[in-house]
Amino acid sequence: MTARDDKVRFDWQKSLPRDRELDPLIMDIARPGERVLDLGCGRGELLTKLKQEKQVREQGIELNAEHVADCLARGLSVIQADLEEGLNDFLGDYFDLVILNQVLLTVKNPLTLLQQSLRIGQRVVVTFPNFAHWRIRLKLMFEGRLPVNQTLPYKWYETPEIRVTTIKEFQELCLELQVEILEQRFFQLNYLMHNRRISFWPNFRSTVALFCLRQNNSFAQQ
Repeated sequence: MTARDDKVRFDWQKSLPRDRELDPLIMDIARPGERVLDLGCGRGELLTKLKQEKQVREQGIELNAEHVADCLARGLSVIQADLEEGLNDFLGDYFDLVILNQVLLTVKNPLTLLQQSLRIGQRVVVTFPNFAHWRIRLKLMFEGRLPVNQTLPYKWYETPEIRVTTIKEFQELCLELQVEILEQRFFQLNYLMHNRRISFWPNFRSTVALFCLRQNNSFAQQ
């Protein structure tokens, strides 16, 4: 995933296992033949699956030139642009589905990007690491340090994630923005075994979250 200034080089391979873990769930949300926009699409792994298995009309936006070249070599429709500037020209509800897979926390203005995504997409999928997970709390409490693990594989000085949030805070933001949560799933990622879905105390127990959102026009009309 590449969403920020390409002058800063991140080792995206570190987060690739995490970023690909939720692809099957995003695949389930996408419907055959839909117009799908993947923001920060990387080398096009997810878009390729969606195009092959769901026959979507794909569009990607990616800043990294090498990744864009890889996408074009796969036969994908991808343009090189900054996510925070590349959505202004799209009409409202132009896409059936907009994907923000582990991207929202890497941009300077995540609220603007989310609102723009909701404007141009009938549905928006957002995934992010949950910074309220109990292991993070304990690490901060007893060691005074940020964790480095499978879900958060970067040290503080090299991470592309310049924002942090929690499941609870994101839910509160959706309520504030009057955004309808169509679906929400929470997981404890485990790359050695099956990922465990969390339903009880997700803000405390889950390492990553997936939301499927829709702008609730009924609120706007009230």
